[in-house]
Amino acid sequence: MAGFFSKIKNLFTVSDVSEEFYEELEERLILSDVGAVTSEMIVNNLKSVAWDRQILRTNQLRELLKEQIQEQVSCVKPSYPWEEEKCLLFIIGVNGVGKTTSIGKLAYALRNAGKRVLMVAADTFRAGAAGQLTIWAQRAGTEIVAQHEGADPSSVLYDGMAAARARNMDVILCDTAGRLHNKKNLMQELEKMHRVVMKVGEEYTVKSLIVLDATTGQNALNQARAFKEVTDVDGIILTKLDGTAKGGVVLSVQMELGLPVVYAGTGEKLQDLEKFDAHSFVAKMFEDEE
Repeated sequence: MAGFFSKIKNLFTVSDVSEEFYEELEERLILSDVGAVTSEMIVNNLKSVAWDRQILRTNQLRELLKEQIQEQVSCVKPSYPWEEEKCLLFIIGVNGVGKTTSIGKLAYALRNAGKRVLMVAADTFRAGAAGQLTIWAQRAGTEIVAQHEGADPSSVLYDGMAAARARNMDVILCDTAGRLHNKKNLMQELEKMHRVVMKVGEEYTVKSLIVLDATTGQNALNQARAFKEVTDVDGIILTKLDGTAKGGVVLSVQMELGLPVVYAGTGEKLQDLEKFDAHSFVAKMFEDEE
């Protein structure tokens, strides 16, 4: 599959910089899943710096574009407090984006880093969710707390918090329902779960990570925006990011929403989750591949 830069590289020929060049660049960025708002931001910044530096030829703009994107993406710094302190991670996201798989991979990575990890199957709305998470807990070698389908998610979390405290767990990974079509119910459910933590798990720092599917392009951006409306979001796990062809969505979520990508899922195996390196990813985006 062609990478990100291959879609725009033939614009960077030896010709004069013109308004038509910038318009075509913006259009191709949009078609590369960067999105209209972010594409406009990138092109406007490029114009401004090119003018200041008196860059007059398009072939001189490739490195400048790379530099500008690198600078803007790197402004959003990921953090990993769960590596240093006790932490409860709410894992949020719509169904079908790889949420359960990502929880399993993250549990495996944290356990291998020496953390005592407990999964909490609080997505009691989707049929079979707890069973799937139990399978991933077995694969990752971690413990899990679950109840029957349709149980109150806050009740499951309460049991999970009690178990975590009793067993001195370092990290709690809490699966949540992806009912984004009913924001009011989702918001009320998440608020109730936060109250449970405040009552029985004060020693745990609470963070929320949203799982997004990179191959869905601007739909992923819209999902992140919608979840930000109903709850705090601290970072992103981006699944199916096994190349740079869909790299445009990374620019959108980081630049437009100010959310850092903290992990990238690159496959189906337990080991296929890695910390996201913005500098390295942008460098790969600009490799002259076919």
